[in-house]
Amino acid sequence: MPTSPRLTRRGLLAAGGATALGAVLAACGSSGGEQAAGDGGSAGGGPWTFTDDRPQTVTAKSTPSRVVAFTGAAAALADFGLDKQLVGVFGETKGAGGKADPQAGSLDVDKVEIIGNAWGEFSIEKYAALRPELLVTHMYDPGAYWYVPDESKDKILQLAPQVLVSTGRVAITRPIEHYAKLAESLGADLKAQQVLDAKARFEKASEELRQAVKAAGGVKVMACSGSADLFYVSNPKISCDLIYFAELGVEFIQPEKTDGGDYYEGLSWENAGKYPADLLLLDQRSTALQPKDLAAKPAWGQLPAVKAGQITPWDAVPRFSYAGFAPLIERLTAAIQKSRKLS
Repeated sequence: MPTSPRLTRRGLLAAGGATALGAVLAACGSSGGEQAAGDGGSAGGGPWTFTDDRPQTVTAKSTPSRVVAFTGAAAALADFGLDKQLVGVFGETKGAGGKADPQAGSLDVDKVEIIGNAWGEFSIEKYAALRPELLVTHMYDPGAYWYVPDESKDKILQLAPQVLVSTGRVAITRPIEHYAKLAESLGADLKAQQVLDAKARFEKASEELRQAVKAAGGVKVMACSGSADLFYVSNPKISCDLIYFAELGVEFIQPEKTDGGDYYEGLSWENAGKYPADLLLLDQRSTALQPKDLAAKPAWGQLPAVKAGQITPWDAVPRFSYAGFAPLIERLTAAIQKSRKLS
């Protein structure tokens, strides 16, 4: 479920930092699109334009060559061949010991400036210092900038044009295609062999899932997430990945009553068994409880799928590229092939 982590949004500026920030903003100007004299040229000559999913036509005098993006967006662009244009990221990027977060994919996290490494973190000073020419992020809800803090959004949006890619309420093929088009407009080669191979793998995996579902004979899947107080049943009609899986024939449990922006139904643990399922697609984000933690919940152990060991991980915020999503299709296919009807 692509809802925001339940963390308190921290203030971005320490006391006394506002003056220094103002100086940086003034030095960078409000457009963020001008290159300093002596910098390298842009990815292509002439004006650049791109229509995003707000929908809004974004323009620049030349192709943006300094892109700052949400980590998952940057990873998708990198999968399509964007490289040196990616200069900064925000969102979970590095974990303990400096290891790359899974959503970073093939992105080289040591070559980009991390201006925020968690929900609510976004250093405007670092962002401005990067001289950004384009800001890219997901849009799960209309007009919502994923991981751009609301309290500082107005200052952030002054510094560079933005592109938002819709990642909610549409099948995942749509944001994948839009990230591909954006990458191409910024200089990536979509005919590169690694891009073609990734797309072929995605298409093959999709067909294999379709066939596995047919052979499974009505295995019912529940996309879910566990917390200390509630068991969340996700709405398969909202999340891009679940919509696509359903198009391929996967039968999902549909919650009767949703909250949280229509993304899920939150059940007390006493009512966790409300919807019997044959296979659990369990949120594996660090903000969600995992099976070893959930074992302490008596209701968890009583779920039919848990008793049968029919649980598979769910990347609730997937990577929107063929390379990023194909392995997730393959993993679900393997889980369905190993599952059986429990009732």
